[in-house]
Amino acid sequence: MGSGIWREDTFIQYSRRAGRTVDKKGCIAGNLSNQEMFGARTLDPMLDPKDVMRECCDTEEHLETIPVILALDVTGSMGQAAVEVAKQLNIIMTKLYEKVKDVEFMVMGIGDFAYDRYPLQVSQFESDIRIAEQLDKIYFEFGGGGNAYESYTAAWYFGLNHVKLDAWERDRKGIIITMGDEGVNPYLSAERIYDITGREIGEDVETEALFESVQEKYEVYHLFVNHRIYVNNGSFIKTWEKIMDKDHFKVVRLKDLTGEIIKIVTYEAGNNSLRRGQVELPMASGIAW
Repeated sequence: MGSGIWREDTFIQYSRRAGRTVDKKGCIAGNLSNQEMFGARTLDPMLDPKDVMRECCDTEEHLETIPVILALDVTGSMGQAAVEVAKQLNIIMTKLYEKVKDVEFMVMGIGDFAYDRYPLQVSQFESDIRIAEQLDKIYFEFGGGGNAYESYTAAWYFGLNHVKLDAWERDRKGIIITMGDEGVNPYLSAERIYDITGREIGEDVETEALFESVQEKYEVYHLFVNHRIYVNNGSFIKTWEKIMDKDHFKVVRLKDLTGEIIKIVTYEAGNNSLRRGQVELPMASGIAW
């Protein structure tokens, strides 16, 4: 996947067919609610993560692909953040393509493995209007639970085990950007991994070990969206600070979210370092994650 090039005129036409207006800045106009922007009422088969392998392949159009996984928290409190990303997707892609010609995006929806029916949704890697088409298919379950975290590390797990990147053959890392407003989950349940992805493993996947492994193949970022007025976010932030440095964990306001995405991808496209050998995944009952 990943052929094609992002074009603003195509985005404007696509938005018009969807009943939306694009303003002079290139952003979808209006104060759209989550329900107005995202109409899916269940998991779209195109985004089903079960028994799939996603690919980001070099082509004549994109000789040196830069794969970016953008994982959106789709639980109840984060709907407006995803709306902002969708509204400004054209701005993100247009600004990136001014400096980065071969970027390709996979969009993920992240929920809670413990409580949600569909806590992981995964698009294909794309570089044209299909990014917007697949983003529009994301299902907001508005779930989550009372455990003070969502299953953000599912993006890391999927990126290691269900993705093929030609960039790796060129000793280049991919980029994973998760975004949300709760703490990092301490583990992923092996039982739920099997239910959701179809992959059978021998034991739960602990977050610290997974983070160590995923850094071998990706530059990993988390954007903590600070949009709550009456909640003390300090305890959530501390869970991230235990595993991520300040360059990769960023507390951002809702209005600054898309700007941070642009800065991260632009920076990594020009500064991504060589991988340090092949990743060695911990073993669970003789089976790698």
